Amino acid sequence: MERSLQLANQSTDQDFILLGLSARKDIGDGLFVIFLALYLLILLENMLAIYLICSHSELHKPMYFFLGHLSCLEMCYVSVTMPSLLIGLRSSPCHMSFTSCMAQLFLFISFIGTKCTLLASMAYDRYVAICHPLHYPLLMRPQVCWGLTSSSWVGGLVVSVIKTACIASLSYCGPNVLNHFFCDAPPLLNLSCTHVVLIELVDFISAILIFCGSLLVALASYVAISRVLIQMPSAAASHRALSTCASHLLVMGIFYSVVLFMYSRPRHIRSTDFNKVLSVIYTVATPLCSPIIYCLRNREVQAVLKKTLRLC
Repeated sequence: MERSLQLANQSTDQDFILLGLSARKDIGDGLFVIFLALYLLILLENMLAIYLICSHSELHKPMYFFLGHLSCLEMCYVSVTMPSLLIGLRSSPCHMSFTSCMAQLFLFISFIGTKCTLLASMAYDRYVAICHPLHYPLLMRPQVCWGLTSSSWVGGLVVSVIKTACIASLSYCGPNVLNHFFCDAPPLLNLSCTHVVLIELVDFISAILIFCGSLLVALASYVAISRVLIQMPSAAASHRALSTCASHLLVMGIFYSVVLFMYSRPRHIRSTDFNKVLSVIYTVATPLCSPIIYCLRNREVQAVLKKTLRLC
């Protein structure tokens, strides 16, 4: 007992060393400029989406309400991982205190969990709009929308509290070197010198509840939508209904496929460098692409954007 307490105290006093995205100094400056530009572009895109949704009454609809929350979420969680990525490119390896590492882990898990459930809520919104159009104003009234988004944020927060508390309770005997650009759960579990079977079980159950649960809701929604589309009398009506789902399907497909592949493989066959590439996809590429996909494929957003640009 005393030994375990000593190890726990020792781990909280130690720093973690993040090796960063790339150890090559010759390309570090170039990557820094690229990722800094991408970071600023992500913030600009999502702030523009939030501004358009909040300032134009034409977009005061449930679908855009969820999109506004998604844009806010994208800015939050890219701001959790991108600074450490940029610092690592400028001064690799990057030293991070135990407290800072756990704080980053907590925020990252919270935002990822929130995104999973928010994407499921958006899929449910499309299900109601297409399968029950006459009841849509009632089923997706403002109170329901606020309830779904609040549940998404609270659900991500609760799961993050549990997972982070479990990982923070582990002992890290050193060397605390993470071959990653931010503090993520799998590399932290690999560093622990204590028994992690129970922690991995908690991690697995929380993943089932949040990730797989939200994925099943989204899949069930689109299975029901596909049945309704098949039964529609005209191809034009079916295409029009499908076009309202295409953007969300694309964003959801990219995000879920990468995260599922990232965290479902056995640990002994995981490639750390390949994991970093996948992490870049869902922490940088999806926040960058989401506003572009939604705006380019949505006529209402395009019209509002053109109106705003003309006024400027």
